[in-house]
Amino acid sequence: MTLLNDPRTRHRRLGVAAVAAGLLAALLTAGPAAATPDPGDGPAAREKVSRSDAAEVKAAMASGEIPGQDEIVHSDNVQHLANIPKEALPGINSDLAFQGRYAFAGNYDGFRILDISNPKAPKTVSQVLCPGSQNDISVSGNLLFLSTDSSRSDSSCTSTTQPATEKSSWEGMKVFDITDKANPKYVAAVETACGSHTHSLVPERKNVYIYVSSYSPSATFPDCQPPHDGISVIKVPRNAPEKAAVVNFPVLFPGEGPDGGGNPGSPTNPGVSKTTGCHDITVLPSKDLAAGACMGDGILFSIKDPEHPKVIDQVQDNVNFAFWHSATFNQKADKVVFTDELGGGGAATCNAAIGPNRGADGIYDIVGKGDRRKLVFRSYYKIPRHQADTENCVAHNGSLIPVKGKDLMVQAWYQGGVSVWDFTDSVHPKEIAYFERGPLSTDTLQVGGSWSAYYYNGYIYSNDIAKGFDVLKLSDRRTDPAERVRLRELNVQTQPDYFD
Repeated sequence: MTLLNDPRTRHRRLGVAAVAAGLLAALLTAGPAAATPDPGDGPAAREKVSRSDAAEVKAAMASGEIPGQDEIVHSDNVQHLANIPKEALPGINSDLAFQGRYAFAGNYDGFRILDISNPKAPKTVSQVLCPGSQNDISVSGNLLFLSTDSSRSDSSCTSTTQPATEKSSWEGMKVFDITDKANPKYVAAVETACGSHTHSLVPERKNVYIYVSSYSPSATFPDCQPPHDGISVIKVPRNAPEKAAVVNFPVLFPGEGPDGGGNPGSPTNPGVSKTTGCHDITVLPSKDLAAGACMGDGILFSIKDPEHPKVIDQVQDNVNFAFWHSATFNQKADKVVFTDELGGGGAATCNAAIGPNRGADGIYDIVGKGDRRKLVFRSYYKIPRHQADTENCVAHNGSLIPVKGKDLMVQAWYQGGVSVWDFTDSVHPKEIAYFERGPLSTDTLQVGGSWSAYYYNGYIYSNDIAKGFDVLKLSDRRTDPAERVRLRELNVQTQPDYFD
């Protein structure tokens, strides 16, 4: 369908109800729990909204202001080619990686490998049951890497949950051999402090380095002690992955005292997460750069020596950012897009009550040279279509669309769907395409929608938390040149030089 293709029809007052504002106030003042702010490894939250809110959602559907329940809508330049529902893995769908004709889809219960040689008809090749939120996923050569960020009884794929207060509990990185895509083999595990919420690869010829992001330490956790102001660096020998080991723990936020040197959060900065580690890091190996989204801080650092990353600049936004979630460089490496995951991905923040500057992207120019480079804020970007108060919606994972001379990005917004936008002018970003479904529910706030939306070899692939794997085709003169760019492998948090 091509309904609602004029975003101006979606700017009305949907979601101004006081109960929504109250919910967000509670979310913003509460400190993040051990496996948040992304959805936890239990069942997706379902929270009843008020009768007035439910009535407002139904009225908005009836008027065409928002799509109907589960209805698919998109801009005229987008086609929905395929959807592959969940199969053996019932958990929350998470991140995506790509290699050749395969897509690798994370799920809180394990991962799925899909053959995407025919994007109109993807086929599941294998599914691996290996619980451990959030199973952030990446691939390099014949190795697949999986993050475990829930406290487990051991490192096996048959482990059960176990309190982090117990010394024997395990969290960290798992490594699989995917030489045979139909039969992946579990070959190594490395325990890391505070687990692995996400990870980023710095691949070399003989080794793969992994930057492990984790956070929320506690004095009661034997293997996750405060201040935890750094990242674990793992070295994986390609020819002997069973020898993978932590080789460094660089402190990115040095400071005196138990709280380290990152953002102190509340009460100094109300509504802002205290920095106790990083949520996600994006590396740009061709430029020896990385950008870290670290809870209350955004950082730019050098990775010339991958075992010893060096921070170049550190910024905060204590007015509109609640939780620095992820980062994306433009191709020239003179801009970084940081995302704010206001409400932890489980709240309705794409409405008039929250406004255009919170739960949004922050666009920063990189100015200067070498170790004197600075991050300079330019503007915010947020999808222009208001969502219902029963829809979790906030900025989430996305990737560049490689067009020379342009800065184009596709991005997931949970139940806000998939947005394609242009930030070539970093002060005036604008949306150029979108895809979304209507609310999962008209009376209950349920967690769903697109977790990751990435451009790979001519198509957009989205991993929907509840609905499964989607394939989209974007046809637009502004983005069509990207179809000529072909990659053999894509881990979005390891950004390629698309035009090398």
